[in-house]
Amino acid sequence: MARLLFIVIFCLFLLTFQKGGNALTVTYNVTNRDPNSAGGIRFTNEVGLNYTKQTLANSTNFIWAIFQQTVDADKRLYTTLNCFVENTTNGYIAYTVGNEIHLGTSYIQSYSGNIKTELTGIIFHEATHVWQWFGNSSTPGGLIEGIADYVRLKAGYAVSNWAQNGQGSRWDEGYSVTARFLDYCNGLRNGFVAELNKKMRTGYSNNFFVELLGKTPEQLFTDYKANYKTA
Repeated sequence: MARLLFIVIFCLFLLTFQKGGNALTVTYNVTNRDPNSAGGIRFTNEVGLNYTKQTLANSTNFIWAIFQQTVDADKRLYTTLNCFVENTTNGYIAYTVGNEIHLGTSYIQSYSGNIKTELTGIIFHEATHVWQWFGNSSTPGGLIEGIADYVRLKAGYAVSNWAQNGQGSRWDEGYSVTARFLDYCNGLRNGFVAELNKKMRTGYSNNFFVELLGKTPEQLFTDYKANYKTA
């Protein structure tokens, strides 16, 4: 009887967790469209489809945690995330459109370091574009890219040629400059990046920074640079 009661309670707990937690089921697909090129062969030998698929799943869960999205109502409701390894004719290292991530085989071929680690960091960045909010296309591009690099930074995949703390000329310069600035802002208010992303669901305003931190992004960037100059 006690065992039956335990099973019932456990099932009720599981149902409650699924209802309030990460119940969204996502299917991850990885396709090597350029398998016979030097970059495609290197991808197969040094990275592989299974590892990439697992990295898509890991990055998705990590992003949901960073954005504090514990219920499906807070998320972009993609049920598939597709990744294509291909010859990107636009010359991009990688890019994302909707729920599709495209990784360039030319870059994979030419990269001189550990391509598995490098692609892992790139996937964390690109997967952020799949799941982040864009303010109905009104969010500055530099902030969009900065949030993606912020996720990559917090996942532990920053690289040596990134801007260091305090560097950069504008808060919305993008990529690693904005990522470091956002990390500073998140240090002022734990969960700031998650709250900022949530506000960008339907639109964007620089006043979001004022609402969350009491200052404009320009004022905060001045404080940020002064903080690291003093240090």
